[in-house]
Amino acid sequence: MYKVLIKPILFLFDPEKVHYFVFNSLRFWMKVPGIKGIIRSSYQLKNEKLKRELFGITFDNPVGLAAGFDKNAVLFNELSHFGFGFIEIGTLTPQPQEGNPKKRLFRLPKDEAIINRMGFNNEGVEAAIERLKNRKEKIIIGGNIGKNKVTPNEEAISDYEICFNALFPYVDYFVVNVSSPNTPNLRALQDKEPLTALLSRLMQLNKEKDAPKPILLKIAPDLTNEQLDDIIDIVKSTNIDGVIATNTTISRDNLKTDKNTVDTIGNGGVSGKPVSSRSTEVIKYLADKSNKAFPIIGVGGIHSADDAIEKLNAGADLVQIYTGFIYEGPSLVKKINKEILKQGL
Repeated sequence: MYKVLIKPILFLFDPEKVHYFVFNSLRFWMKVPGIKGIIRSSYQLKNEKLKRELFGITFDNPVGLAAGFDKNAVLFNELSHFGFGFIEIGTLTPQPQEGNPKKRLFRLPKDEAIINRMGFNNEGVEAAIERLKNRKEKIIIGGNIGKNKVTPNEEAISDYEICFNALFPYVDYFVVNVSSPNTPNLRALQDKEPLTALLSRLMQLNKEKDAPKPILLKIAPDLTNEQLDDIIDIVKSTNIDGVIATNTTISRDNLKTDKNTVDTIGNGGVSGKPVSSRSTEVIKYLADKSNKAFPIIGVGGIHSADDAIEKLNAGADLVQIYTGFIYEGPSLVKKINKEILKQGL
C-alpha cells in the first residue's frame, strides 16, 4: 500500500516539507484509539531469537532507525510502534541552529537515494531533553551528538561535552558524529589526533558517572583504508564501545541520475542505494582487520532484507535504516527481521 498509494503522492512534494507533514500526521493519527494497536500488529515482530545483547544493552531486535529522521526527538514514542529495536535521535548540538539554507534535501528516485546538506539543523539539546522526559514507550534511544557550526574545531570538545552531560540521563547510548559532510571542517575531526582527544575526553566523563553508557563513533564511507586503520587504533586506545558505519558519502560515482541534475543540486551527502556497497566494504574491513574487536552498527543503503543480511554477514552486529524506510516504507523493518529469523542469524 505504501509504495503503490502513499509514496507516489508524497514524492510529488518538497521532501523537507513532506517530512514535517508526515510527522504531524503520525502524531495526530497515533492519538486515535486503536491505531497504535493496528500499527503494532502490522509492523512488529516479537521473537526471543531476534534479541541482541550488545555493550550491556538488550535490543528486542537488531533493526534500528538511524539518526537524522527524528533529530529533535519529536516522534520517537510514535515510531517505536513500527517494530524498531532502537531509535537514534539527533544529531543534536548545544545551541539551536537553522542549518544550511533551503532547499537542502533532494530525492534521486532513479538511484533510490537522497542528497542532503541539512547542516545539523536542530532545536538544540535542551529542547530534545524536554521531549525525552516524556518517553512513554519501552524503546532503546541513542543520542547522536555534534558541534555547532560556529564552534571552531579547536573548541569542538566543549560542544560534545555539553551534549553528553545534558543528554546522559535520557538516552541509552551515545554516538559521536564527526562524519557529516554538511558542517564545514567537521570531518577534519576524524583525523587521528583530534579524534583521539575528543573520544578520550568523553570516555573520561563517562567513567565519572555512576553507571557509564556506551559511546560509539559514526564514521564516513569516504575514509581510506589507512584512515580506517587509524579508526581501529583509536577504538582500541580510547576503549569506546563501537562504530557506526557509515554516514553519507560525498562521492557522486555511478549515479543513474543525469549529471546535470546532480550538478544543479550541488553539495551534500548521498544516502540510499549508492552508498550500500561502500558501507558494506567499510564494515567488512573494520571487522576483518580488527578481528571483530568491537561491535559495529551497519547503516547505508539498506532497502531490502537481503541488504541487511549482507551487512550482518560482513560483520555488523546491528543495522539501521533511514533512506530505505522512506523508499520502501515501514514494512521494511518486519521484512528484515523475518529474514534474520529465516537465516538463523
